[in-house]
Amino acid sequence: MILPFLLALLAFGALLPIVAPLLRGGRPVASRGSFDQAVYRDQLRELDRDIARGVITGQDAEAARLEIQRRLLASDKLPTTPSRLSRSPLLALLVFLVVGAGSVATYLRLGAPEIPDVPSRGTKRATVADSQANSLDTATAVLADKLKQNPSDGKTWVLYGRNLAMLNQFDKAEDAYQHAIALGQNDPDVLADHAEIMVLQAGGTVTPAADAALKHVLTVDPANGLARYYEAIAAMQAGEPQKAIDGFQALLAEQASDSPLRPQLALKIAEAARSAGIPVPELAKGIAPTPAPGPDASAVANAANMSEADRAAMIQGMVAQLAAKQAADPTNLEGWLRLGQAYAVLRQPDKAADAFDHAAKLRPDDTSIPLQEVRALLTDQQPTQKLPVRVVALLKQIEVRAPDQPLVLWYLGLAAVQDGHADEGRGYWAKLLTKIPPGTEDAKMIQSAMDALPKQ
Repeated sequence: MILPFLLALLAFGALLPIVAPLLRGGRPVASRGSFDQAVYRDQLRELDRDIARGVITGQDAEAARLEIQRRLLASDKLPTTPSRLSRSPLLALLVFLVVGAGSVATYLRLGAPEIPDVPSRGTKRATVADSQANSLDTATAVLADKLKQNPSDGKTWVLYGRNLAMLNQFDKAEDAYQHAIALGQNDPDVLADHAEIMVLQAGGTVTPAADAALKHVLTVDPANGLARYYEAIAAMQAGEPQKAIDGFQALLAEQASDSPLRPQLALKIAEAARSAGIPVPELAKGIAPTPAPGPDASAVANAANMSEADRAAMIQGMVAQLAAKQAADPTNLEGWLRLGQAYAVLRQPDKAADAFDHAAKLRPDDTSIPLQEVRALLTDQQPTQKLPVRVVALLKQIEVRAPDQPLVLWYLGLAAVQDGHADEGRGYWAKLLTKIPPGTEDAKMIQSAMDALPKQ
């Protein structure tokens, strides 16, 4: 009964160490996702003004709106444990050479290749945007149910408020943030988000209350990008274009030279310059992207012409070089993480686990590292095999810091069932069910696994 679910989890565990770093990697842009969201929302308001002036046609406007909305949804800030790795061409090469078929399948599942680039095919864009919006609706409903059961959970109020803001329900979002702050959620990022909601409630106007909230954020966190962005907007609205230009230029200087946020900041600078009747100033230069370690494009191209034996030797050589660097510099956290992921790709789980062990010692509070170790150790695990002792020990360690982690709940439940403790396993899985949106396939499979347990 639980075999399909086990196979799905094991496949996910095997592919995640490969796919996640590649998907999460990227060039440095804004310091926080909320700053990105502020810019994208501003783009939507700018698009509305262009439509009103007749600058853009209906069909092109629809395609542009859907693309901006897609980016806005993609910048949702539901908290996860973020990877601090940069994008690694080494891993990209390993994936291409060793598990190409798996990576393609994963891309087709996680990516959105059906989204076209031509406005004439806007129907498919709308389908994708609707799908993303429906997922957000579901997640928001789950958070609302959690708050009914535990209204004193400040962190959940923050998540709920962020989701409501993504759904443009700004009045409800502002109320959610009020609850969160009253419950002690006074982190500068939360306060900045709350100030942004107040601006959005007012249709983009930085009201005196919002301005006061933004200034408070900047006294606590002077580098907060979201607060600085809206303070520059406030300066424009208050008739202080030079102050606005200075603010936007400072933000522009902190973006990567190819950041997608630079064009919008440049537009704001030009708009402020026009309102002041002064020439548009030279734009601040961005930060040059830091090249990631690993082979360059020519090395990747050469690898495609190698024999299987030569490619395997080249890969092993690169991993050996990385291992040697780590031996010489054992305090390099990201190096240990890259090495662990490389060994996982090469299906050498013990070596991968050892590398992740080194990384975990350098950052003991980061539960994502032992989770990567668990996935590496379970790469070749068969559904009928008993979970290794090392895996169960790691899961117990993670449980202390992250008792609600779904993967931990599933596997600890499975370990209990394998040891003949059906009630203990049922307890883990029942808790897991509360973390899964009801009615989904995952929820049904977990329930089926529980129903298959013997009654004691």
